[in-house]
Parts: sequence; C-alpha cells; structure tokens
Amino acid sequence: MIPRRVARNFAASTVAAADEYTDISQPSSDQPAAVVRCSGHNSSPVADPIRVLLVIEMSLLRGALATVLSSEEDIEVVGGIAGGERVVPAAIRHRPDVAVLDIDQGGSEALTVAQALHERLPGCRVVVLATAQRPGLVRRALDVPVAGAVDKDAQPRRLVGTIRQVVKGKRMIDPALAVAAIGVAGSPLTPRELTVLDLASGGASPTEIAQRLFLSRGTVCNYLSRVMTKLGARTRIDAIRIAAEAGWI
Repeated sequence: MIPRRVARNFAASTVAAADEYTDISQPSSDQPAAVVRCSGHNSSPVADPIRVLLVIEMSLLRGALATVLSSEEDIEVVGGIAGGERVVPAAIRHRPDVAVLDIDQGGSEALTVAQALHERLPGCRVVVLATAQRPGLVRRALDVPVAGAVDKDAQPRRLVGTIRQVVKGKRMIDPALAVAAIGVAGSPLTPRELTVLDLASGGASPTEIAQRLFLSRGTVCNYLSRVMTKLGARTRIDAIRIAAEAGWI
C-alpha cells in the first residue's frame, strides 16, 4: 500500500526540486543535509506542485509518508523535521503550501507549532494527524484553527486527498475525529494553561516546561497554581486526573 521504491541518484549533477525530500530533523552541521530522491514520478514536468513540510517526531513514519506523498505527481515534499523550535524557521525557509503535523505524538507542543504557523505563515495550511482516543487534543487543534485533521488509522490516500482539498481553501476534518471532538465538554482552562498541564502530565518538571515554552520557572508555577484553582484540584496530580478524565489533555 505505502511502499514505493526510494532510490538515490548520486550520479546526477543536479536534483530537480520536485523530486527532493530533505530531512532537516538532525542538528545542522558543516555537512550538507542528506537528500533522498523519491521515485514514482514520471518524466513529465508537473506545474506548481503542492509543497509539503512534514513535522513528525517518529523518523520511520516521517520517511514513510515522504515516500507516499512524493510518489504523487502533484505533491512535492520540501522537508521533514521532528518538531520543536526549528519548525517555523524551516517553514519560512521552505515556504510550504501545507504543513503536516503529528499532534498525537507532539501533543501540546505540536499545537503550539500549529498556532505559530497559522500566525506567521497564514498562507501555509496546517493538516494534523491525530487519533480519536485523544479528543481534547483534537478539539484544541480545531480551535487553532487547522485546515485539516486526518485519523492516523485511515488509509494513506486520505491524507493525500486532504492535502489536495485544503490547498483549494476547503477544511477537511475526518468524521471520526469530528465526532470525538464534539463529545468533549468545554474547558475552563486557557490554551496556555492546557499546554502547561499537558506537558506536566507527561512528567516534565516546571523547569523543563519553562525551557520548552520559553517561559520562566516562576511563570510556569503560576500557571499550574491557576490550573489547580480553576479545577478545584488539591494537587498537580489531581489536576492532571481531572483534565484527562474530561478529555482536555
């Protein structure tokens, strides 16, 4: 279903942009980034291909999707990155039409990136990969707002079709994700408070959360204190439990 053979052509003196997939997840060095040339294109030139940036933490999934998308004549994968603070600079450099983000793995940090892309590059459509098992995360993504949401259990063709539709200005939400998001009650917490609590639920300390969100440790502690007050929680663990049971994180 997915596999199309990925071939490297080291003999070519130049590589056509429409055939490149540059993985920029690794820290930059003096060596040029590795370029993988994906097969599956015919020899005919494709006018104005859809430029796609993959923001996916798992390198295996990122590479597999790069192969699937690059096999389409009208889609060009311009880069791949795991996530974090390098995403927006990469998007500014590559100017993608669509950014595909895995919020199931990236969580609140991926939503922060989605919001930043929406604000800094309004012409870049954001499509998220998610699961119905995390309805609160899906609902928060829809509030960004993202242009598309694809269930990770769907066939690869669903993602391809969604990419083609969002560049036309349409909003494409997988029915299973839409139903899951509708069933989530409204949260009294702000998006920033949810992000802080979500990171805390993953075991991050206030210092680590502060580093990830570029905040001071004191600010993070204030957020956590406000969260506990709003939820009527006795402890941070209690706040995490309440939010998780409500589907907010």
